[in-house]
Amino acid sequence: MSAETRLREQMCRLAASLFDRGLTAGASGNISARTADGGLLVSPTGTSFGRLDPARLSRFDGGGKLLDGDPPTKEMPLHTAFYETRNQAGAVVHLHSCHAVALSLLPETDADDFLPPLTPYALMQLGRVRLLPYIRPGDPAIGDAIRELAGKRSAVMLANHGPVVAARDLEYACNAIEELEASARLALLTLGRNPRRLTEAQIRDLVSRFDIEWNA
Repeated sequence: MSAETRLREQMCRLAASLFDRGLTAGASGNISARTADGGLLVSPTGTSFGRLDPARLSRFDGGGKLLDGDPPTKEMPLHTAFYETRNQAGAVVHLHSCHAVALSLLPETDADDFLPPLTPYALMQLGRVRLLPYIRPGDPAIGDAIRELAGKRSAVMLANHGPVVAARDLEYACNAIEELEASARLALLTLGRNPRRLTEAQIRDLVSRFDIEWNA
């Protein structure tokens, strides 16, 4: 089995796992991964994470030309923006997960620190998450907003829409976006109850120990 065949199957298997556990519904969400030759595999437009076909994934070459497969997701601008600004990115995942979207709707949510520092794992896997203002799905302006971050954030939350995470590989990206959704749920569960957050000293310790992108 070739490396690309394994990557195609892994993408569909991980996407199905996210769908089966209710982290994205219907035909929402999209996922992509770098291939060994510098190209991309991308989930097609209008497809469900629960029913992706490895043979029909959109295949791009290193120059961004569609080589084969079905037409890609309309959210290509957000994927390409992350790959362009974060050279280490090997995968990008975008979901419409319920709790993260709900947290993005609240006026008191901090745009620069979307997730309050409640657990170490969100910091370790995501760093600081930027909440971006609402932009119509598929609008190239989403890519522009991500480029303006200059590669300093690995995760963003699209207001009224859903989270996006870039990571070194598919498995890490899926784990990280699951942590984002779980952390958003925890934030909602403790909203207004004055929860004990991580202290500044605890945050500095984590940032130092795990080399977390935090001050951007």
